[in-house]
Amino acid sequence: MLRLFFAQDVDAHDLLRRSAGLVWAMEALPDPDRAPGGKPFFHRFPQCRFNLSHSGPYALCALSDGEVGADIEVVRPRRPTLPQKVLSEAEFAWFRDRGSRWEDFYTLWTLKEARVKHSGTGLTLPPRAIAVPLLDPGQHAAMDGLTFTAYAGTGWRAALCAGGPGPLMEGISNP
Repeated sequence: MLRLFFAQDVDAHDLLRRSAGLVWAMEALPDPDRAPGGKPFFHRFPQCRFNLSHSGPYALCALSDGEVGADIEVVRPRRPTLPQKVLSEAEFAWFRDRGSRWEDFYTLWTLKEARVKHSGTGLTLPPRAIAVPLLDPGQHAAMDGLTFTAYAGTGWRAALCAGGPGPLMEGISNP
């Protein structure tokens, strides 16, 4: 089971509370604990896995019965040198060949963030060393036993990373 929830102008923890109520019938959200790498989890409900992300007015919440990582970012210009510093050579070539658009940078960045949030390690490796598939929004792909999905909307990019084959879900829900 994997569900992804998206909301605008809602706190990420409120989105988690609402989503957990819908999916797991939780009347009250237990206080989350943190694993050594900082990944949140419910100590009393280890079968209920989740991941949160927020950026600007957007919040994203992934619920699953297995490990999951999710990230959302508002698309905005950054330092022009950033993509070459944080993308691998292949990723940077893909980015450059597509016109060096910030939307494409954030697609790759959210995939990288989702991968490290899935593992619970955070950014302990240089971003260039975090391998992700080269995806357009709406696409999914498997890599290293994980499945990645990229999402997009006007002014934002998001990604999901979970174990197992196949597409993660058909779309994003707004509870």
